[in-house]
Amino acid sequence: VQLVESGGGLVQAGGSLRLSCGASGSIVRINAMGWYRQAPGKQRELAATITSGGSTNYADSVKGRFTISRDNAKNTVYLQMNSLKPEDTAVYYCNGLITSVQPMGARTGTYWGQGTQVTVSS
Repeated sequence: VQLVESGGGLVQAGGSLRLSCGASGSIVRINAMGWYRQAPGKQRELAATITSGGSTNYADSVKGRFTISRDNAKNTVYLQMNSLKPEDTAVYYCNGLITSVQPMGARTGTYWGQGTQVTVSS
């Protein structure tokens, strides 16, 4: 299973970005997906998650500004980020709890993307 992110970049404070993350491989089911972020010198933290049923959860710091969504047909999750602040600057990582076909049978595991840089200038 591979997760590939795209959509990061440099934006001014108050601007918007949309991140995408596509999952590929021998996927049986995507149980949940999410976005985490890691700022320089800080631990990785949750930004938003979404279940297979569409239930969402957000960090308090992004509530009302970020929206997570998913396209089950495309095995893709999105993060729409509005009203960006300099403190949103971080590497954003896609995360998936995914059931896939393995040589020993179907297994559920946690997978991570390679990360995409988001930089918000003041």
